[in-house]
Amino acid sequence: MNTIPTLGANHTASRAQSRQLLSSATYDLLVIGGGILGTAVAWTAAQSGLRVAMVDAGDFAGATSSASSKLVHGGLRYLQTGAVKLVAENHKERRALATDVAPHLVNPLTFFVPVYKGGPHGATKLGAGVFLYSALSAFRDGMGRVSTAAHAAQQVPALRTEGLRSVAVYGDHQMNDSRVAVMTVRAAVDSGAVVLNHAEVTGLRFTGNRVTGADLRDRLDGTEFGVNARLVLNATGPWVDHLRQMEDPGAAPSIRLSKGAHVVLKRRAPWRAALTIPIDKYRVSFAIPWEDHVLFGTTDEEYTGDPADVRATPADIDQILGEAGHAVRDEHLDRDLVTYSFAGLRVLPGGPGETAAAKRETVVTEGRGGMLSVAGGKWTTYRHIGRVVLEKLANVPGTGLADDISVIPRTVPLPGVASPNAVAHRLLVDREPGARMDPLVARNLATHYGTLSFEIAQLIDDNPDLGRPIHKDGPDVWAQVAYAASREWAQTADDVLRRRTTMVVRGLDTPEVRAEVDSYLAAHREV
Repeated sequence: MNTIPTLGANHTASRAQSRQLLSSATYDLLVIGGGILGTAVAWTAAQSGLRVAMVDAGDFAGATSSASSKLVHGGLRYLQTGAVKLVAENHKERRALATDVAPHLVNPLTFFVPVYKGGPHGATKLGAGVFLYSALSAFRDGMGRVSTAAHAAQQVPALRTEGLRSVAVYGDHQMNDSRVAVMTVRAAVDSGAVVLNHAEVTGLRFTGNRVTGADLRDRLDGTEFGVNARLVLNATGPWVDHLRQMEDPGAAPSIRLSKGAHVVLKRRAPWRAALTIPIDKYRVSFAIPWEDHVLFGTTDEEYTGDPADVRATPADIDQILGEAGHAVRDEHLDRDLVTYSFAGLRVLPGGPGETAAAKRETVVTEGRGGMLSVAGGKWTTYRHIGRVVLEKLANVPGTGLADDISVIPRTVPLPGVASPNAVAHRLLVDREPGARMDPLVARNLATHYGTLSFEIAQLIDDNPDLGRPIHKDGPDVWAQVAYAASREWAQTADDVLRRRTTMVVRGLDTPEVRAEVDSYLAAHREV
């Protein structure tokens, strides 16, 4: 590979600079954990004027937060439990994300619910359900209705039509969760937060009996350092009890975990809509067009192992494809089409009962040493969760944080906010003669970076070699690797290939590609 230059000016702080910033001041808030909850709170708290630090033992959104079903949705199945208010609240947040906060990252998508002869739900019930669902979103995505089997088969040729009587139709949205996470971290930094990934907590700091910071180790070079803070928030997801026991060795378990696995397959035909496939009266499975592939899932089973070891097993894949087979033709579920499988852990309140029936609620608790722990939540409402947690932070006695918190706007867009179509058009037409950009590359950049795509395009203008594809069969280009390393905190090949680009999803992270990316990162890493 030809030499790929660093970005030079306008890059993020080096790791040494970040460690220096983190260890040289007392922060108002130290957020431990850079997933959905941590990034939401860090962004919200930084907007409010607090001095915020955020660290993660791995990459931002490196675990469960990048292992979701990629949906921004109201939650159709919640209507079955009578949670009408919850669905309405979810719709409100979904609309805000899709129209004002992140229209470059959150995309509308039509969903079909197939109604088969002998299936668990009838057309009348489902029709009423999707009508109510769309009414709760003020019909912003059209009116939920019942349509014909022929119409559905035209939109989704892979749909199994034997015994198909009709389909219920409704609208929702989808996103690339990793990209939303990275943009949220960037928004937090733009608001003044100091962040560092691959920084592991080795112990908590106490002043008297109160938690006032953490000791950390940089996992990349072993450097040890610490952060002092008036208040510490434990947002470590599946590891929340591990940190609680650092605060109080006698702390009782507070959560349980449910594994959700997914599998991604190449598509053999167009998918112009997603499928919500009823498995029984309560469970559904999804088949969702995503990144030019199809995403299938998910499972829901209790998990008691090490969170670091969670993965989609062969049994998970068998279950997912078997359930998909209720509504998808066999030739579209061939194992040879699989490009990627993954699993994440839902954090649920502790207690008895089936995990599938447990409430998906966010719980905030205060420990013996004054550390707050937050667990549970979903991407759709992550901004709302950030606000709720900030209110609780403000009310913790003895910190004085309430006096320093300013009112924040109701809606703040993520960096790059724009219409993807407009961005893609500009990427194609605003080029120097002879410097044409591939339309697939332009579209890929526009839908993952918004207006930040122009910064990547500038890199290609400055060095056309950066316009080369990372792999000949995908739309990701080397300028994205350079950008990920210099502006998006990417430190490892996984950071780049799995969470900053679409390479892993497409099954294009070959050993040769990984070696090339590793070589680039090693040559250009700023420690």
